[in-house]
Amino acid sequence: MKRTRKKSASKRLRSTPATQSSNHPNGARFTSSELEHIADRIIRWSDADETEVEIDATVDALTRFANNAIHQNVAEHTLGISVRAVVDGRTARAATNKTDEESLRRVIAAAVSLARNQPENPDLLPILGPQKYQKVWNFYRSTVAATPQDRARAVARVCKMAEHAEQTAAGIFTTGFVQTVLANSQGLFARHDHTRAEFSVTILEDDSSGWAKANSADILNIDPDALFESASEKAAGSRKPQELAPGRYTAILEPPAVLDLMGSIFYDFAGTGVLDKRSCLNDRMGKKIFGDNITLWDDVYHPLQIGAPWDGEGLPRQKVLLVDRGIPKNLVYSRATAKKMKAKPTGHGFTLPNEFGEAPMNLVFSGGDKSLDDMIRATERGILVTRLWYIREVDPYEKVLTGMTRDGTFLVENGRVAGGIRNFRFNQSVIEALANVEMLGPAVRATGEESFEMVVPAMKINNFISAKSQSSDSRQELKFKK
Repeated sequence: MKRTRKKSASKRLRSTPATQSSNHPNGARFTSSELEHIADRIIRWSDADETEVEIDATVDALTRFANNAIHQNVAEHTLGISVRAVVDGRTARAATNKTDEESLRRVIAAAVSLARNQPENPDLLPILGPQKYQKVWNFYRSTVAATPQDRARAVARVCKMAEHAEQTAAGIFTTGFVQTVLANSQGLFARHDHTRAEFSVTILEDDSSGWAKANSADILNIDPDALFESASEKAAGSRKPQELAPGRYTAILEPPAVLDLMGSIFYDFAGTGVLDKRSCLNDRMGKKIFGDNITLWDDVYHPLQIGAPWDGEGLPRQKVLLVDRGIPKNLVYSRATAKKMKAKPTGHGFTLPNEFGEAPMNLVFSGGDKSLDDMIRATERGILVTRLWYIREVDPYEKVLTGMTRDGTFLVENGRVAGGIRNFRFNQSVIEALANVEMLGPAVRATGEESFEMVVPAMKINNFISAKSQSSDSRQELKFKK
């Protein structure tokens, strides 16, 4: 590959800023200008044909509680510097967390040496030049300013409420922010800062539990007291759980349960997944396979999403319509995959080198106007599910999953919640489930334990579950539907 002239990354950054950024006095180890300077030095010192630098500086703090008391408060500042070198059509990456000149020169040499020892990659494309990015706003001073005392006061209130209710609370409260820089020797320079806050609480009783969790860039969107109330009510309402007979049921999935289930399908919309015949959408694109009420986008610019407006190579992310009223319409593509499939890249590629190509990571489902109460009132007999876990793929082409319910599972009879039921294992096709959605709630930012955050609605799904309750007898046989 012909060696190209390096351009000043720092000059290019100031002429085409990607997003908002500023210096962070509240605990940050590095200012934005210092991160810019690190990237610029690496590019100037590199003797590779092409050089790419990605820097992530993270500040995170966590307050952990259990048995109605705080037992851990930690904070960490981390720095990751990743350098990709391109030499004669070969590429490789090396990383460091040190910023002195010797360490930076060493990581450059390591990336170059590794690249020279790789096989030539016929799919490798030249690195991108300067790009223009749509602005996103994911940085909130309220989150940055949160202190250990702020988190402790919120947790103390929750623990006190749990004691008053004769329940046991456990969970976490985290706050932090990330500064990200992406630069290369062709003058591309992108910068994005985002904050993050998360509160999770599990409420335990003798024979039941409840759970609630929220995640946002803005800590002011998180209400620990309300999350406790939700988890507490679930634990109290599911006392003395009953056995559930195996069979198909109408299922009302709260947003975290929907997220847990839909987290299995995101890679099926990757061009590489379809090209490699690893997608459940092979031979299904353009065909109606879901219900009329299912529309899905990948949209990093949605106000409830948190993400950088570029992909792993610095290509601007596009808003992509994945499913339109039940019909899979589009895939997402990295630059290399788009070239192979004679399509246009969409800005969804992963950092190179990688074997997966790309994926939509900012999923947004269209919602409806039905509340959970509306769904319950309209259900003669069914199941209300708080969340799912321990999910594993059984059949990747029919997208059949197996997993468990957890922390608040209820029987619905005659339009009301009749009581708690034992957690059970399910075996369900996601394709079939999305074809049987009867009602949708408003789309909200949901967070769980089995997948990354998405914007999803609650769903009432007909003919959903075949199950066997989990009792204390570990030898109990589990039966699944086909």
